Formats: sequence, structure tokens, C-alpha cells
Amino acid sequence: MQTRTDRIAAHDGSFDVRVWLPDSGSGPGILLVQEIYGVGPYIEKVATDLAARGYVVAAPDLFWRLRPGYVGEHTPEGTQAAIELAQGFDLAHGVSDCALTVAHLSGLPEVRGGVGALGFCLGGSVDYMLATQVELAAVLSFYGSAVPDATGLMERISSPLLLVFGGSDPYIPRERVAAVEKAAEGRPNVVMHVEEEAGHAFHNSESPMFHQPEPAARAWEVAIAFLDEHLPAR
Repeated sequence: MQTRTDRIAAHDGSFDVRVWLPDSGSGPGILLVQEIYGVGPYIEKVATDLAARGYVVAAPDLFWRLRPGYVGEHTPEGTQAAIELAQGFDLAHGVSDCALTVAHLSGLPEVRGGVGALGFCLGGSVDYMLATQVELAAVLSFYGSAVPDATGLMERISSPLLLVFGGSDPYIPRERVAAVEKAAEGRPNVVMHVEEEAGHAFHNSESPMFHQPEPAARAWEVAIAFLDEHLPAR
């Protein structure tokens, strides 16, 4: 597996994008959208998993306007610092950066077979919003806190969409998840998956505060099956 860092120009500067290539050298592309912790060990672990499955993965540094290359610590103090930093994050800029990254991915010679997007937490909100603007082969949003207040935008999404939530998430109450479920009813392109006993960021294996191995494993199986159906790597 090879990795590299590409540089993408935006209207107000440029930002780094970490790229992971599968051993085969080519495959479908996946935009991997960070949590508030930045493109750190957890995102690297997810990217490595996906690249091992045959995908070309690109993770943009969404905090480049605030603190380029930021990697937060998975501790209570580090989490609080990351939350404070994320409060200065401009969602519209992040969506724009991700659209640029999708265009970059699509133009790479290593990418064959379409492009999808996967985001966690902050990234789950970003790639949901991105899907209202950009057609993608598959969109996977894990516990995006902006999604429940933006269910009215779901009608703008025609891409296959997987929405994953924890049913016991203190940041996204269950009744808000229920509102997303209701909005998804009757939409053949939308799949809801709720791990009822799971809290927020339960898939983050780098965070002892949040990680719940069994719900994480189940949700990841659902995610990989969704990718196999809509954006197969082999």
C-alpha cells in the first residue's frame, strides 16, 4: 500500500489531501471526511482498511484555514480542545473543499469505477451536505449532527445514502434520529442503520471515551456491504 500527500487549490488558498493507494494500484475512489480530531490515527486506520479492500482513499485537511495539519488527542482534554477548534469551522467551506477533493479524485489516473464519500461525526454532516450538490456512487454518513436539522435537504440527494446513528447518542438524541428515520421513509436510495445501544463516535477505535467494539463491528459490516453493492472495488 502506498500513501502520498496531494495539494489542492481552493479560491482562498490550498490544502493537503492524504491519499492511500491499494496494492493493485487502482480502484474506485472514496472521499474520507475527518472527525473533529483531524486526519489523525483513526482516519488513517479507516483509510488503510478501505485501501486494503481495493479503494483509492483521499482525506482532505478540512481545518487548514484554522490550524493546518491539526491532529487532536483522544482524551477528555483533547476532545474539548477539538470541539473548541471545530466551533470556528465553516461548514460551507468544508463542503466546497470536499467537492474539490471529489473532482481531484475523479481525475486521478489511479481511480477507476466511480467515487463515493464516507464521513464520521463532523465529516458525516459534511458529506451529507456534499451529497445535496454532487452526484456520488455511494454516500456513507456516520452520526452527522447536522443531519437531523437538515432532513428537508434529503430530497435533493439522489445518490445511494447510508445514514448510521447511535440510538443512545448524547449529542444526537434518539428523537432527532427518529426524525431522520421518518424523512428517509419511502426513499429507495436511503438506508438507515441505528445501533440502539451505541453512543456518539462509537466506531472510533482510537478513542476509549467513545469506542464500542460490538456496535462498531456491526455498523462497519453494514457500511462495507453498502459499498460492495454501490461502489464495488473488485
